Amino acid sequence: MKFISIGEILARFSPQNYEKIQQATAYNVNFGGAEVNVAVSLSELGVDTAVFSIVPENSIADAALSYLRSHKVDTTHIKRGGEKLGLYYLEEGVSIRPSEAIYDRKHSSISEIDPDSIDYIELLRGYDWLHVSGITPALSENCRILTERVLKAAKALGITVSFDPNFRGKLWSFQTARDVLSGYMQYVDVLIGIEPVHLKDEDGKEIKEGLSMNPDFETMDYIFRKLKEKYNFKAIARTVREVHSSSNNSLKAFLHIGGKTYESKKFNFNIVDRVGGGDAFTAGLIYSLMENLKPQKTIDFAVAASAIKHTIRGDANIVSRGNIESLLESNFEIDR
Repeated sequence: MKFISIGEILARFSPQNYEKIQQATAYNVNFGGAEVNVAVSLSELGVDTAVFSIVPENSIADAALSYLRSHKVDTTHIKRGGEKLGLYYLEEGVSIRPSEAIYDRKHSSISEIDPDSIDYIELLRGYDWLHVSGITPALSENCRILTERVLKAAKALGITVSFDPNFRGKLWSFQTARDVLSGYMQYVDVLIGIEPVHLKDEDGKEIKEGLSMNPDFETMDYIFRKLKEKYNFKAIARTVREVHSSSNNSLKAFLHIGGKTYESKKFNFNIVDRVGGGDAFTAGLIYSLMENLKPQKTIDFAVAASAIKHTIRGDANIVSRGNIESLLESNFEIDR
């Protein structure tokens, strides 16, 4: 299958050796962005992948494109324009100190895109799967228009659409995000992450309990069924993270597909780099659905992909299917 994602390419600057920014005299530089990370991870799993974005005409953008090409991601659809590649600075957390991100992406090239300049049908023609996240419409009003139009085009072409709401409180408010993203759900086949999306109970009240907390199986099954009833998704998945410290987490996930809910194995791991863990889960899930793996294997594979990403420097999960299968066959998981 042919896969395409749409979103901002970012450069990440991180102080070395877990230093704080005030201490830093040198930075590690990585390229990523949620949608880009999914594309790179899928390419490493053997999927034919492409990215659509806009980057400036400068050497930083050149380096970003070289990074994508080095992972066999098709950059044909990436346009040149604007003056700025999105940036962010990350103080990596360790032990009891949490990570902290500082964004510098205002007026980035993609945020100033002219949505009328894109032929959306032609862009998506020949692809089987489109992935979008809630980060792109958070960047600007033009990006909101872009997101809606590309989703409509995908639906018109019969392309499978996956969507990760991926809320970023530093980019927009929760209420605005929920209102905007809920309007996109009519075009989505696979929802990966469930906040912020409008969901009401039988009394018409917004459901909150069980969304952000650590839910039990019954709560998650109920929420999935309500989401399916409202939006008619083909599949819904989410991760549940237990934070023991900034250096050690546990992770499991839930999947609803074919009218049933499945709970994954739970993995405990020490963290080398947390960035991209959710994107690795998304890529693992998409790959499993593309390969028509059985539901239990699908959700176990996806959460194992995310767990192993936390041990890899950089934004993307550069592992093979064999690497993930080996982890699933190991004794590193915690029993359900």
